[in-house]
Amino acid sequence: MDIKAKVQEQFGRNADSYITSPIHAKGKDLELMVMLSNAAPQDRLLDIATGGGHTANAFYPHVKEVTALDLTSEILAAAKRFINEQGRTNVSFVQGDAENLPFEKESFDLVTCRIAPHHFPEVKAFVSEAFRVLVPGGRFLLIDNTAPETLEYDRFYNHVEKKRDPSHYRAWRKSEWLQLLEEIGFNFEQMHAFKKDFAFDSWCSRMQLNLKDKEELEKDMLSAPEHVKEYFRIKEKEGQVQAFTGDAVFIKATK
Repeated sequence: MDIKAKVQEQFGRNADSYITSPIHAKGKDLELMVMLSNAAPQDRLLDIATGGGHTANAFYPHVKEVTALDLTSEILAAAKRFINEQGRTNVSFVQGDAENLPFEKESFDLVTCRIAPHHFPEVKAFVSEAFRVLVPGGRFLLIDNTAPETLEYDRFYNHVEKKRDPSHYRAWRKSEWLQLLEEIGFNFEQMHAFKKDFAFDSWCSRMQLNLKDKEELEKDMLSAPEHVKEYFRIKEKEGQVQAFTGDAVFIKATK
């Protein structure tokens, strides 16, 4: 099964959990994204890999229209139910691939993507497509989990994420994002790096991880070198992982 099929399987099976997930539904990162977007009442916004629809919902009051796109039909339907329940009227829903967007060039003033690119196998294609569909001067707003710059920590983080979620492809480093954006043609404007706390049980439950796989993942985290456990602030109690902390980034770039 290729990575995109795994994405559709994982998110299709767990669609409703992403509507209620506190990490996805709320957070200062989402508030920051809206605040720094320079969104205007005439703007057309595309939210790529909308997931539970929380970013699309947050931007709704600030723009003319929102297009919410996702690869997975089940999660797109869940996002539509969630947003319609809020009484939103200017949001449309499109099933599509982030790496091959079904839109004409220069169709949007804003493109957002939050907590999703680590699932994309061809991130360069995704960024190129975001650039293509933006008008000149349009803004690209990205939030995602990132791998640390240190190779050992990078490998550890991507390993545990992949073990929890087979649809995880790779979390990129901050430096890789900046290099790629400039290569595609974006003008980098802002970056805010921040930490994210994960409660281990709910982090596993969101992917409906079975007990055997959860125990193996927990063993990998507990057997990591002390400096790795210290970096990721792995909290354990009576031989069980309680929580850990990862890295994330907000990036704003313009075309």
